[in-house]
Amino acid sequence: MTNREKLQDLLQDILLLDPSEFRFDLARDEVETWDSMSVVAIAVGVDETFGYHMSPDEAMRVSGVRDIIGILEEKGISFAE
Repeated sequence: MTNREKLQDLLQDILLLDPSEFRFDLARDEVETWDSMSVVAIAVGVDETFGYHMSPDEAMRVSGVRDIIGILEEKGISFAE
């Protein structure tokens, strides 16, 4: 499973999205279920899935899927297709 697939699965589970609703350019304000509790769940999921512990500031600054990918790529985790 690729890192893109892992992230997609993680976010679909946390945000209760159908696969057809998920996009890699999805923004937080487009998803009704992306609330403060989801932010915590995403941070925990990223740690468990990718081994990177997001700081509270990083987690709160995430405004979409691309931000998560950017944070992880800065830490050397590849999302190349």
